[in-house]
Amino acid sequence: MKRIVDLLVSILGLLILFPVIMIFVFLIYLEDRHNPFYIAKRIGKGGLNFKMIKLRSMVINADKNGVDSTSINDSRITKIGQKVRKYKLDEFTQLWNVFLGEMSLVGPRPNVQRDTDLYTDNEKKLLLVRPGITDFSSIIFSDEGDILKEHKNPDLAYHQLIRPWKSRLGLIYIDNQTIMIDLKLIFYTILAIFSKKNAIKLVVYELIKIGADPIVVAVSKRNESLYPYPPPGQDEIVMSR
Repeated sequence: MKRIVDLLVSILGLLILFPVIMIFVFLIYLEDRHNPFYIAKRIGKGGLNFKMIKLRSMVINADKNGVDSTSINDSRITKIGQKVRKYKLDEFTQLWNVFLGEMSLVGPRPNVQRDTDLYTDNEKKLLLVRPGITDFSSIIFSDEGDILKEHKNPDLAYHQLIRPWKSRLGLIYIDNQTIMIDLKLIFYTILAIFSKKNAIKLVVYELIKIGADPIVVAVSKRNESLYPYPPPGQDEIVMSR
């Protein structure tokens, strides 16, 4: 059933969003006369590589500096790229990956191999399902760029501040996934574009309903600053990346 929903929604979404995608394809190309798409190598279900299609929001060859995490004030982000990232437009083209069966509409967000190589045994469970365009963590940490902007080492900050909760939320989703939760998360993701505060409240309500760890629920409220914490299945905080 999940695959049928993925297939139908991805086809419908691509048809509806095609005009918006094409407008930004033109604007991105007009800015620097380079390919408006960015093919991001990610790790999917079963630990297999796949090519995630995104609207390019950074300068050409931005990934050559070896930094995988991106802060909102990253100098590699183009002017049009700021808009692309603000409104999550780079997620639209991933509907093609959903159509191909490489991704799902809802599921743990895919990571680069350098990150999945660091997964604990607990986190490796995240690779048992198709990665998704959105999930609990996509809403809770939709401001990832803002979180990382004050840190000199955004990759390390990601592994200390975001990964511990992102992975736990992904595992919670896997253990509790239903078509109804998927539909709710799709709605909450759209709502977050206009009102992140209300979207987070709804996500927290869902987490409480399914009996999520109180610590995860407390962090998900985003009322306090994030603090370094070990990833699931590990007792020590990540100290290097």
